[in-house]
Amino acid sequence: MIYRRLAVPLAGMLVGGSTVFVQPAVASPPMTASAPAVAPASALTAVPPAGPAEKKAVAEGYGGAVSTVDLDASRAALDVLREGGNAMDAAVAAAAVLGVTEPYSAGLAGGGFIVYYDARRKKVHTVDGRETAPRAMGPASLEGIPFEEAVTSGLSAGVPGSVAQWELALRRFGTLSLRQALRPAIRVAEKGFTVDQTFHDQTAANAARFKDFTSTAGLFLPGGAPPPVGSTFRNPELAGTYRRLGREGGDWLYGGTLGAEIVATVKKPPVVAGSTRNVRPGLMELSDLRAYRALERPPTKTTYRGMDVYGMAPPSSGGSTVGEALNILEALPEVGPHEYLEASRLSFADRGKYVGDIPGVPLRQLLSDGFAKERACLVGERAMSHPAAPGTPDGTYDPCPAVPTAPPAQATPAAEEGPETTHLVVVDRWNNVVAYNITIESTGGNGIVVPGRGFLLNNELTDFTFGPAPGDPNLPGPGKRPRSSMAPTIVLSDGRPLLALGSPGGSTIITTVLQVLFNRWELGMTLPEALAAPRATQRNTAQTQAEPGFLDRYGAELTARGHSFAPNPEIGAATAVEFLRGGMLQAVAEPVRRGGGSALVVREHR
Repeated sequence: MIYRRLAVPLAGMLVGGSTVFVQPAVASPPMTASAPAVAPASALTAVPPAGPAEKKAVAEGYGGAVSTVDLDASRAALDVLREGGNAMDAAVAAAAVLGVTEPYSAGLAGGGFIVYYDARRKKVHTVDGRETAPRAMGPASLEGIPFEEAVTSGLSAGVPGSVAQWELALRRFGTLSLRQALRPAIRVAEKGFTVDQTFHDQTAANAARFKDFTSTAGLFLPGGAPPPVGSTFRNPELAGTYRRLGREGGDWLYGGTLGAEIVATVKKPPVVAGSTRNVRPGLMELSDLRAYRALERPPTKTTYRGMDVYGMAPPSSGGSTVGEALNILEALPEVGPHEYLEASRLSFADRGKYVGDIPGVPLRQLLSDGFAKERACLVGERAMSHPAAPGTPDGTYDPCPAVPTAPPAQATPAAEEGPETTHLVVVDRWNNVVAYNITIESTGGNGIVVPGRGFLLNNELTDFTFGPAPGDPNLPGPGKRPRSSMAPTIVLSDGRPLLALGSPGGSTIITTVLQVLFNRWELGMTLPEALAAPRATQRNTAQTQAEPGFLDRYGAELTARGHSFAPNPEIGAATAVEFLRGGMLQAVAEPVRRGGGSALVVREHR
């Protein structure tokens, strides 16, 4: 099948001042001390909490919009908007609620990235709350350790960034205090939330390691088993933690008694007596917490089909890799699923070679049109040999360099990124926009709850390359932030917000965001169709992982062109908001993946 950019715009579809060009129609699917092990820290009942319990994947209306993976988090953000708060206020409130209802993906001991559009100043900002390595960590600190053993350990826990990020984001762009922003999460933690299939399944998948820690078993395995679907899960310990955090502020964590408790847990995890699990202690010190800072950074920016696409700069690789792939696609005369996979393959080759928390990342050249055109020349009729070699973003580009005849060197080693993380999007009545990825890394973080505090620690340091890998930009180092794939993204048209989106999924975050944009503007799908469509992820790997629907639709065609596939039942769980005509907002969440998400608007259009 040949896909060509059509010269005829889709009838009636002028979005944010940009004419949208489409491909031939493609069918899409339907949318302290250790707590005693005998005393459960959570309260579990069979009575569901009050309030509506139905998720909607799409909502259209006015006055503000929210999209998250969770109804309670979306409702909390919407309440903040209705009470006069702005998008940043609502985003922090929703993130704190996700620490209650999605504790295996988010939490105050994690970190993340915020991309923010300031409507009054018409400017995009970013806030980096990525975790950092302790000062005692060096390039060889993870060498020789089996990945799974590294995950469930004190060694994997990075210095948390979320709380510092919340405080900085609220101080710079919000109107609420941290104490006010935490109130919705305190209510949810106290009253409880209804256990759904996803929460139950994630608990069950972690039960073997959760049971090895007294504090974790007491909280998440009440009665020794995962909480049943339909029960109400309460976390009074976390409610108390949030309440005190609101009173005392981030200093309680960054050098105060909560920080001391985190350090003690990292250094001496509360392992159940008799456990045979090898749980390595961590390197974190209280001085590491005192030294932590959330940072404002310039966003990445690329121009794609006349629109400005903003993302997150290093230590995230999301903005650079999505942006480079979009530039490659724009440089090609024809685009379809084959070109989408090849553009992603090439941008991941460059990501592995050049991007990390190091000085001198060549961002400007990685996102330049000249470099994209040079890379696009490598895209032919058949899939490239594996692995694709990185390019040379040096500012001197041949319009079409000769393809190397010798096989490329081995692929740059890649860290194993956890599939979890969560993403939310908020727009307020003033058209301020927040796209926010927050994470504790793997599902369930490092598996260790800080005794008496109700939250899991992250395992973010396993995002580093374990090595040995001389010259790898993502080797661990003192105070270094591990490379991330989180890709919160905001698209502007004529200087006005048009679309905001993001996803969880480890390194598949990048391809999920890229594919949603590709579906939306190259295949002419609506935003709900673009999110629901089946996905594939090519990250400079020998095989492309693909959902069954993608294989059904494109598998035979792409296999004939040299692609090799491995099935993946579910890739990503995106959330997005698009600005439609007349000031209408369209909030979109996943209809099915990860149990489906929750899209809400302040005033619904009927």
